[in-house]
Amino acid sequence: MSVEILTYAALGARLNISAAAARSLARRLRLPRSLSDDGKAVVSVDLAEVRHTPHPTAYRKAGDVAQLTTTIATLHAEILQLEIRSATHRADFEHERERADRLAAELQQASAKTMAAREAAARLEGEVAALRTLVRTGDSNENHGHSARRVGHLAASLVEADRKASRR
Repeated sequence: MSVEILTYAALGARLNISAAAARSLARRLRLPRSLSDDGKAVVSVDLAEVRHTPHPTAYRKAGDVAQLTTTIATLHAEILQLEIRSATHRADFEHERERADRLAAELQQASAKTMAAREAAARLEGEVAALRTLVRTGDSNENHGHSARRVGHLAASLVEADRKASRR
């Protein structure tokens, strides 16, 4: 349990790591640091208490590079297939969107026609109700002439509504 005062380079050499890794380790373990007479940072460390196992250095074999290259080529091919599939889906989406827009416009037109037909039907029902009321109220000559005109107007309205409906 002897405490040694080492530079980052010396600590790295003792632990088989780089000086930068030794500096990082000293910070992580919060080891006491100070400056030496020559201006270098030194660390007070008890090497028996430091439990550090360096990671093995990474090395690549030629077979690994070939395998990675093959994997990259496969991934590129998959990306191209996905891009083609995406373009197809996009075209389908655009087609369906245009179709939905057309259907919405047709629905709006049909709603407007339905409203107009309901208004015409309500108006005609009102005229029919008025005629029925006149017929029930009396049989005077004056009423017959008025009723005849109203029936004529009603017949003309029905013919006009029928012509409008047949044009559509």
